[in-house]
Amino acid sequence: MPELSKEIIALLQYLLPGLLAAWVYYGLTSHIKPSQFERVIQALIFTFLVHAVLPVVRWPLEFIGTKFPVRSWDDASETLALALVAVLLGASLAYLTNKDSFHKWMRAVGFTARASHPSEWHGVLSERQSHVVLHLADERRLSGYPQVWSSEPDKGHFFIVEPGWLSETGEHQLLSEIEGLLINTKDVKWVEFINQPKE
Repeated sequence: MPELSKEIIALLQYLLPGLLAAWVYYGLTSHIKPSQFERVIQALIFTFLVHAVLPVVRWPLEFIGTKFPVRSWDDASETLALALVAVLLGASLAYLTNKDSFHKWMRAVGFTARASHPSEWHGVLSERQSHVVLHLADERRLSGYPQVWSSEPDKGHFFIVEPGWLSETGEHQLLSEIEGLLINTKDVKWVEFINQPKE
């Protein structure tokens, strides 16, 4: 195995906070990891943000250190602070993405019509936690509450709790002895969202 040059090792150490932030972000969201080139670009952006935020974090830590001295600010302290900022940055961006907070505000002011969800499929299912009817490819209809679903319509499964079969006459046969059913998304033609009666 060829040895890595000092320059490559230094570059990897510099990019490590950005890679950590991206790792946390993709671990907490349903977004699919991009290509290797795009991940390097994202790591550069995250690294820039982490290093930009570090002085803002360093000032209060040094101020607290004057009152309650733990240790001096050195390379080890800076590395720990970089890791902490990277984790918090990745987690914060994941939270904003999962709640669609930033894009919701951007849509309200007219900057975009996009959402932060990885697909329309995932966005609709995550924002409408309601009773659904799955119309299956074999013409059967399954009702229930989706507890888990994939981020893409052509991969993964639905986990439907409180499942029941609907007959052609609209009769509902609740499967009370079953906790839930796992349905392949490829077997679903469309999803019907049922209005919940207002109390």
